[in-house]
Parts: sequence; structure tokens; C-alpha cells
Amino acid sequence: MPATPRIGRNEPGTWTASLWSQIAPIYAAILDHPFIGGLTDGSLPADVFAGYVAQDVHYLRTYSRALAGVAAKAPTLADTAMFSRHAAEVFDVELSLHSELLPALGLSADAVDAASVAPTTMAYNSYLLATVYGGSFADGLAAVLPCYWIYAEVGAELLTRGSTDARYQRWIDSYGGDEFAATVSEVLALADRIGPGLAAADESAARAHFVTTSRYEWMFFDAAYRQESWPV
Repeated sequence: MPATPRIGRNEPGTWTASLWSQIAPIYAAILDHPFIGGLTDGSLPADVFAGYVAQDVHYLRTYSRALAGVAAKAPTLADTAMFSRHAAEVFDVELSLHSELLPALGLSADAVDAASVAPTTMAYNSYLLATVYGGSFADGLAAVLPCYWIYAEVGAELLTRGSTDARYQRWIDSYGGDEFAATVSEVLALADRIGPGLAAADESAARAHFVTTSRYEWMFFDAAYRQESWPV
């Protein structure tokens, strides 16, 4: 695992470098998770990956709304345009990936729609929306950032490993590619512009949201691996 993230400026003293240093153990735990290892060596059961994709569809529908909320509170018109574009790209790009993966996994769109939203998915979605719509722009930015950044970092790392399964390689290529890295770099640059100007209490609150949703990223992979369902 690289000592520093591959995406972004990676310069000591920047706000994002400070944020990453706080979640480095979480990221390491994600890379060590058997879900991630199973993507590269092909040992991840197809039904587990199919369940993950179904939950990811439910998550991304909420994430797109969260990005729209961040866009509405953005400090400049250019920032609003960027997040609005990213919200649209969730549908245009990421859900198109699912449209390719679903048939390969024997899933239909109707089956995904009928699938129950798992507890971790619902909790993560609820936290995102509550933070974005109830908090400041910095709160929302910090809350949505881990999904951008961690996926780009995981994708970049897994590109170096490859996969023995063409379906998993397709997923890796999507998140490890230059286009997604460029999108994430835009958001990191904005974070480094906003973070240093925050009052101490506001910075602490935003940082806490960043750490929390980073934990949710680990929990999301873990819930998929365990094929989590409602206990009662």
C-alpha cells in the first residue's frame, strides 16, 4: 500500500493531507478486507458481488441527491456547476457501469429495485442526507468526500493488481481510471481551498463527518461481504 494517496496534491500541510492522515488506518483496513482481496484474485463469490452492486445502486441514488444538496450550498457558481455535473454523472456514468454488470451477474433492474435496502446502506444514506441538508457547505463537502476519494484510491491500487474475473476488472477499471481520478482531484482542490479558512469548531465538525463517512465506506464493503440483512 502506498504511504501517501495517489490522487490529489499530496502536499504536507494541506487540509486534505491532514484529513487523509486521520483515515489512513481505515483505508488500510479497506484494502485488507476479504471483499477487496476477492476482487483481485477472483475468489469473491459472484452472488456477494451481485448483492454489493444492488446495494450500490440504492446508495448512489441517494449520493446523487446529496451531491445536489452540496451544489446548492456551494460558495461559487463554478463550485455549484461542478457538483451539479457530478450529480448527473452518477446516473450517466456510474449507473451505466451497473447496467453492464447487472446482466453479467444475472441481475435485472427490477430485481435490484425489489431488493431490500440493507441496514448499513440505509444508515449511510441517512447520515449523508442529514449532514448535507442540515449542516454547512463544509459539512456536506466533508461527508461526500470519502466516497470520491476512497473509491479512486482503491481503484488505483487494484489497477496495479488486476483481476482474474472480467466482471471485477470492469469495476476496477471504472474507478481506477484517469477520468475518475480527474473528477476526484477537482473536489480535493476545492477542499484544500475551503478547509484552511474554516473556524476551529467548523473545521473539527467537518473533519468528524469525513472520518465518519470513511468508516461507512469500510462498513459498506463489509456489509456486502457478510450479505447483511435485517435481523428481524
